[in-house]
Amino acid sequence: MEVGQMVKGKVTEVLKFGANVELENGEKGFIHISKIANQYVEKVEDFLKVGQEIEGRIIGKGKDGKWEISLKEEKSGKEARDPKEIEAEQKREEFEKKLQKFLKDSQKTYSEYKKRLDKKQGVTKRR
Repeated sequence: MEVGQMVKGKVTEVLKFGANVELENGEKGFIHISKIANQYVEKVEDFLKVGQEIEGRIIGKGKDGKWEISLKEEKSGKEARDPKEIEAEQKREEFEKKLQKFLKDSQKTYSEYKKRLDKKQGVTKRR
């Protein structure tokens, strides 16, 4: 399997942010909510159901080993996407993932700091 290849599969799980898919060859795939349709997708359930057969294009492979799939229709007049466009999209998605991880880690660090500070102030106030 390679980027740009069309694949068929079956939706195995619908999530808030996308759907897990089992591909014809038994490998795992994932469709992010932003890759479900050319229009805005508020709820994945409005477009995909468990057991539904899908056909999409491989756009990359995630760190978890799952193939990343897009169900969006190609732009008219183009048979296949430009590899540079695919690479740019992958870089954007990678950046977004890193940013989400950074924000999550930052919130955790701040929360731990606040707990320590509150604990210290509680000890100081008692004296």
